[in-house]
Amino acid sequence: MANSRSGESVAERIVRVLETFDADRSAQTPSQIARRASLPSSTAHRLVSELVATGLLDRDESGQVRLGMHLWEVAQRGSRALRLRQAALPYMERVQARIRAHTQLAVREQDETLFLERLSHPAAVSNIARVAGRLPLHASSAGLVLLAFADDAARARILSRPLAALSPETVTDPVELDRVLRRTRREGHVVAHGYIEPVSTAVAVPVRERGEVIAALSMVLPRDAPTAGALDELRRAAAAIGRALA
Repeated sequence: MANSRSGESVAERIVRVLETFDADRSAQTPSQIARRASLPSSTAHRLVSELVATGLLDRDESGQVRLGMHLWEVAQRGSRALRLRQAALPYMERVQARIRAHTQLAVREQDETLFLERLSHPAAVSNIARVAGRLPLHASSAGLVLLAFADDAARARILSRPLAALSPETVTDPVELDRVLRRTRREGHVVAHGYIEPVSTAVAVPVRERGEVIAALSMVLPRDAPTAGALDELRRAAAAIGRALA
């Protein structure tokens, strides 16, 4: 696609427009999109109009714009995420019903933890993860599992970067994080006390397809809750998901 004067392609600018939407900002005006995407107003208005015409965005009677149903439709066709979510959901529901805590499915995407599914319970502890939301790999239990079983280059890349603290107990020292990752590979699970919120403990296990770790299954428990039962349920569910995928 043709480049702009800044060297950006049309595709890159469209992605910037779409990425201005999130769970807390589901409807915007074209001017708000222009500002948040750091695009000239005329460019943003033109792209929005074209995306509305194709159904990737919808415009309501007040002039505000939302992500379109056609975008959702296209995203579902042949999606690896959809296949994994469909295989995992029955087993996640079983785990969540037994443990009555947040149960989550996540994958590694662009060196972050991307959550594909989350099942919650009214009595469950606080949890900031959202479906289609991201967290740093080093800060969540699912991310620690994904990073532990990632290739050497991915681990080295994360360990060489500054590591942000989401809570006072997030591991931000690369030497200590490397120890956590080695222990996770050795034990096949992780228990993270207060890494994101001091009130919670998160546990996670890998999900494998034909031996390769493709996802992580996690639960968020009250800080002092026992973890053995949750880990046993997660291991059984992860094994069942792997069989379903195979």
